[in-house]
Amino acid sequence: LETPASFVAFDLLSLDGASLLDAPFAERRAALEKLLAGARPPLHLTQTSDDPAVAHRWLEEFEGAGLDGVVAKPLAAAYGPGKRAMFKTKHDRTADVVLLGYRIHKSGAGVGSLLLGLFTPEGELVNVGGASAFSDARRLELVDELAPLVRRDETGAIVKGATDRSRFSGSKDVSYVALEPTRVLEVKYDQMEGSRFRHTVQFYRWRPDRDARSCTFDQLERPIAYDLGQVFA
Repeated sequence: LETPASFVAFDLLSLDGASLLDAPFAERRAALEKLLAGARPPLHLTQTSDDPAVAHRWLEEFEGAGLDGVVAKPLAAAYGPGKRAMFKTKHDRTADVVLLGYRIHKSGAGVGSLLLGLFTPEGELVNVGGASAFSDARRLELVDELAPLVRRDETGAIVKGATDRSRFSGSKDVSYVALEPTRVLEVKYDQMEGSRFRHTVQFYRWRPDRDARSCTFDQLERPIAYDLGQVFA
């Protein structure tokens, strides 16, 4: 195949034409393990455990394989279509980042998201992701609050930039209002993917005590590499 793929099973909803939706997860899981007892790659069965210590070890180790958390499901619960009857535990970390600019909210009013950056060892300031999820009132407040930082050209016009498009951006407007990279903020994040935050991060607080040039990649935790194949061993 040109694009090889794997299938990872963790639950069983039907067996031999009979629905298992109303069966507790413990029974569905037991039936799945019996069904896939002889499974071989590219078909995989997730590991499970009822030992919190094992789950904590998985949370630490499996991140190095590119996984961002551990899922817990109630053993006695039936399957709830369209419902999120599970608990996902992810890492909760913070980082101090430089504010690069902001995008206008899709409504056309206020700040939709903040663009964030970190300095490389060579002194280059690179985009590492964004922070969003502000209230309507806060979006409008941010426009006034950040006005003194807005970069302007020699004619006084606002300087704008654009980030690279990705498979997630589609036709979305990727332009942003450029800001002087002097303000630092602390954000909450769970995981890095390459040189970027894997998901949109959460604004935590401004850091007026922090110099922007001190915000480097060195502050970020780097998980120890882990073989994805061992996750399904």
